Amino acid sequence: MSLNAEPSVPEEREAHHLPPKTYADAAEEALDEHAPADSKPSKVENVKNIQTNGTIRIPSAEEKEKEQYEGHGQDNSPKSPTRSHRRNLSIPKLSNGTSGRKRGESEVFEKHQGGNGQLTSIKSPRPMEWKSQLQSGRQAGAGWQRSKIRFAPLSVPLQRRLQTLAVLMHTLSIAGSLFIFFLLCAIPLLWPILLPYVIYVLFSNAGTSGELSFRSERARRSKVWSLFASYFPARLHRSQELEPTRKYIFGYHPHGIISHGAFAAFATEALGFSQLFPGITNTLLTLDSNFRLPLYREYALRMGLASVSRESCENILSKGGRNGEGMGRAITIVVGGARESLDAQPGTLRLVLGRRKGFVKLAIRSGADLVPVLAFGENEIYKQVDAKSHPFLNKFQLLVKKVMGFTVPIFHARGIFNYDVGMMPYRRPLNVVVGKPIQVVQSDHPDITYIDEVHARYVEELRRIWEDHKDMFARERQEEMQIME
Repeated sequence: MSLNAEPSVPEEREAHHLPPKTYADAAEEALDEHAPADSKPSKVENVKNIQTNGTIRIPSAEEKEKEQYEGHGQDNSPKSPTRSHRRNLSIPKLSNGTSGRKRGESEVFEKHQGGNGQLTSIKSPRPMEWKSQLQSGRQAGAGWQRSKIRFAPLSVPLQRRLQTLAVLMHTLSIAGSLFIFFLLCAIPLLWPILLPYVIYVLFSNAGTSGELSFRSERARRSKVWSLFASYFPARLHRSQELEPTRKYIFGYHPHGIISHGAFAAFATEALGFSQLFPGITNTLLTLDSNFRLPLYREYALRMGLASVSRESCENILSKGGRNGEGMGRAITIVVGGARESLDAQPGTLRLVLGRRKGFVKLAIRSGADLVPVLAFGENEIYKQVDAKSHPFLNKFQLLVKKVMGFTVPIFHARGIFNYDVGMMPYRRPLNVVVGKPIQVVQSDHPDITYIDEVHARYVEELRRIWEDHKDMFARERQEEMQIME
């Protein structure tokens, strides 16, 4: 180390009229001065020994001897590399594109023993050998991600939430009405009101009188039912205009599980029934026992529902209307009934119709035209256990139907906050197609042959509706329409 070393500070070098020197040059010269003379490789050799892939190669003794032979007669005095040589020195880069050594890693030197036992290569940085390998437990919440139940997101539009609420309200209308009634019965102060009301419900004939005095057009046109119908969505289609001076019996097929399509099309104005069939007052018929349920009967009567009993049908078709004798009135009967609900499977259309001729007799006696109605998608909005594959379950359901008048299908669909488990119907399109009317000749005592003829024409019109529209509204069908029993 010289006593009078060159100054390194830029200001001092400028005072001595020396060219500027970088910090890298100063550091290199300091290292060269401290290293032993016989062990220091020249800077030119360092430049040669640095490879393009970042590995430093130390030449062997044979290569050094060859260099000395080739350089014989030349000036072999050590020279400091020029500034351009220093610029060509490449610093190995890490995989992330930044030069230098990554924090937390150390250079690992691998020593390869050759014939002379010299160090031949220094490899790129690796993770430090002393670091331990972490072993993690199971990830919390991973089971929810693999769950078969698909939950609805929180960011659901308000309109879709209101649609779900409207369908939920109608689906739980019977259970909700009974729950509220029994809740009111738990309050003794209300007993003086509830007792006379229960007596009135038991002896009232509002569901069978045919007067439709409790029917409310305001309730039928409520915007709630627009939300209800747009949930699926549901639409009503007609094949032909109907004259408002005649009577009609609409036969609705299939029953499905709850007949949501029939309610949307004929118990409300959500699908525009009065626009498609102006001048016709249609009444959807349901079980007579529903009009013995407190509170629910009020809801059903406001929506214009009536009993499906023979007395109720004859009264509706013989009272009111344009001439006071039922002209311009219509009733809608779900012909398959509770029995057909057991065959309500997605992708199928099995109609319990072969021996159902009571509605044909009713049409001939009252002089009402028969209008077939086919609802595409009614069987798709629920899934149920196949009763035929469980004989004991099927027998139990038929027994309940025989004793109680209704059946209990084991069904499921989606939930309020999920898409796989619950009692809410699936969001699948409902297309209710009204066929062409079949005119009948009125007779108080119809002949069996004529009844069969009208029934055959009715079935033929149903088949026409199916064949004409199945490719549009039943693209995912698994089988063709079947007429059973």
